[in-house]
This record gives sequence, C-alpha cells and structure tokens, in this order.
Amino acid sequence: MSIPQFETITLDIDDGIATLTLNRPEKMNAFTGKMMAEMIAAFDITDADDTVGAVLVTGSGERAFCAGADLSEGAKTFDYEARADSGEIGRTSNEDIQRDGGGRVTLRIYESLKPVIGVINGAAVGIGVTMQLPMDIRIASDNARFGFVFARRGIVPEACSSYFLPRLVGISRALEWCYSGKVFGAQEALEGGLVRAIYPQAELMEKAREMAREIIDNTAPVSVALTRQMMWRMLGADHPMDAHIVDSAAIFDRGQTDDAREGVMSFLEKRAPVYPEKVSTGLPNFWPWWKDKSFKWIRK
Repeated sequence: MSIPQFETITLDIDDGIATLTLNRPEKMNAFTGKMMAEMIAAFDITDADDTVGAVLVTGSGERAFCAGADLSEGAKTFDYEARADSGEIGRTSNEDIQRDGGGRVTLRIYESLKPVIGVINGAAVGIGVTMQLPMDIRIASDNARFGFVFARRGIVPEACSSYFLPRLVGISRALEWCYSGKVFGAQEALEGGLVRAIYPQAELMEKAREMAREIIDNTAPVSVALTRQMMWRMLGADHPMDAHIVDSAAIFDRGQTDDAREGVMSFLEKRAPVYPEKVSTGLPNFWPWWKDKSFKWIRK
C-alpha cells in the first residue's frame, strides 16, 4: 500500500510494525490542524493494511513527544471561531456540536483495528498527553515529562480526556493532575499508571518494537482487533451482561474459524502459529455491534 508524503508526520511500515512519528522537531512536534488530519489519515492507512500488526506512535528528536498545541497564533490559539480556517474545528452532521481537533484524533485512535503503543520520547503536555490516552500501552523515556496544563492556560481538558483519564489512573489522580496543571516526570507517570514502563532514551524504540513483536508473532490479528474494541467499549457498559452478550457472540464466531483451529493445532504441535484470517475480511458479521442498538444474540 502506498503511503502519501505527509508534512507534519511520517509513517513507516516495516515487518508488520507501523511507526507514526510526529515530525515537527523544530516546534517540539507541536500539534496543528494539519497534524490532526494527517494522523487520522495515517490510522486509516494502518487499519486498511493487513500487513500491519501494531502501530507505534512517537515524536521526532529527543526533546519532545508533543509539546501540546502550537501557540504561534498567540491569544487566539484556543479561540476556534477566530481560527475557523485552521482545519481543527469540526461539526457533527447536524451542525449543532463543535468538535475539538484533539478529540477527533483520540476518537480515531480509539477506533483503531490494530493495537497502538505510545512511545513517549520526551515532553508530552496538553494534547501531547491527552492523545496518548486511547493508546493501549504507553512506555516512556527516562527524560519524558507530562502535563495536563489546561487550567494554567485558562481552558479545560480536551480530546475526550475527561472520559479516558479517570478510567486509566483513577478519578483522584486525574483531578489532581488537571486541577494543578503541573508538569511531572516519568516516575510519577509510572506510579500513577499513566505509563507501563520507563526506559533509557536509547533503548525506548527497541523496547516498543519488542512489545509489538510479542503481539504480532503470537496472536491472531482478527482476535486482537475484536479484543481491542471489546475491552475499550466495555469501559462504559452499564452491566456485565453487556460484556457477556458480546463475549459470547465473539467466542462462538471465532471458535468456528480457521484461526481457532490453527491456534489449537499449533499449540499441540509445538510450533509457531500461522493465522490465515485477515482483519480486512475476517471480522464477524455482528461487527460493529456498538452501532446496532438492537444487537443481542447473533447466533441462533
């Protein structure tokens, strides 16, 4: 699959691993409307490419993952009406609800069919940290710093972070970080559950690729795609029965596939599995179940 020439990011696909790099090092990879659109386009590409088994997201250089919104517009930086031509603001189909650019990116990451690993190689504040929240695993360099600095800029948390952050780190920690707007180090992020591990800068990408390989080399891509959405979407379920319905439909469907047969036989034969089904064609007939309000039991 051909990859377009992006302006604010790069996307490389090698040996099943897609690496999306925020690429404005002279601006500490600050977020813009163009970056928003290009990140969304990149996830469209990785979803459609059956050779991709995992996506790594990192920043260019060693100073920053993403230093937040580009503040070059000065006082009108967060006045979206004054910057209507920026491309960051969008509306729903009925034109009643304005949508922030960071939220459009995080929702696209949330919808990803492939696992997403955040490789946080430096400063990550504002949208630079909130865009990480729907990523499945986050690892950080020992010089990484994080900040939910919104109240210090006279605004509020964005990019769906009021949904994701308390679910990841707990309400008390989320409120402390957002009330204070302080910038904190990788160790506090680790202790708070925001990141999975800390590594020296020089080892960070290698460790991320090892995590990606553990997934790609041992698991069925369709099962991973299903599991990703099952887990994330159940965070908002009203009752465990909601999970039971989806779990049951998924296990019944998957159990009849060549992937399930290969998973059992490769284990019994003590060999590496070769899963035949592809995400582009192998998702079950009830996908996407969350859009079907009448979804119950698919199998009769």
